[in-house]
Amino acid sequence: MYIIKMTEECRWLFEKLDKDIQIRISKKITQIGEGLPGRHLKHGLDFFVEEVGQYRICYKSFEDIGIRWVYFVGNHKEYEKWINSQNPE
Repeated sequence: MYIIKMTEECRWLFEKLDKDIQIRISKKITQIGEGLPGRHLKHGLDFFVEEVGQYRICYKSFEDIGIRWVYFVGNHKEYEKWINSQNPE
């Protein structure tokens, strides 16, 4: 089990979503908190990604303190923009 925390930006993005999408994403975030093993981003960033239909959840896992921080929630287009903003090469 992990404690789930969301950044302020992520919380704002989450609240902009439709209620039915929020419910689906909340269920996946609950699974992440229960220890769902994530898929590492291939862009060399230290994030994991989970998919919920067309939506993505990006988070980091801090195993030593038992916390998973959620940094991004949004659709695949917003996800691509967010990834590029995290890796300005």
